[in-house]
Amino acid sequence: MTRLFPSKNDLPESARRELIGLLNAELADAIHLALQAKQAHWNVKGPSFFPLHELFDKVYAEATEWTDLLAERAVQLGGIAEGTLKLVSQRTRLPGESLDRSAGRDHLEALSESLAVFGKSVRQGIETSARAGDQDTADLCTEISRGADKMLWFLEAHLQSDR
Repeated sequence: MTRLFPSKNDLPESARRELIGLLNAELADAIHLALQAKQAHWNVKGPSFFPLHELFDKVYAEATEWTDLLAERAVQLGGIAEGTLKLVSQRTRLPGESLDRSAGRDHLEALSESLAVFGKSVRQGIETSARAGDQDTADLCTEISRGADKMLWFLEAHLQSDR
């Protein structure tokens, strides 16, 4: 069982434990998403190199911000932010990486798939947080969900265009 630090936060201990688990699961996915975006940023090739290079860096920046929000909320609830490389690699629910990927479209497909999985999970976190009586974590998940949907829109706009 994860250590829970004492807190004067009025949420019941059982709710805080559940939400810390939720936040750390989302943290693992957000860290993975950030790394996947940076991998695409570094390795994209093709005629749309520059705009995709910049777009993937924007996704990285957003995902990095989400990691900080998720980690800090877990700590605010008395938990530990569990963002080590070992834990992230064990816990991520996002699809795996391929080093064979270089074409812009391939990176767009992979990153949009990961963003869709992440967005769905964060939306489920909204409901879980609300049921636990934690509107603050629900609001945080709502904020991240909006951002994930925006990044997904940016990626899919490239995929929906004529070739």
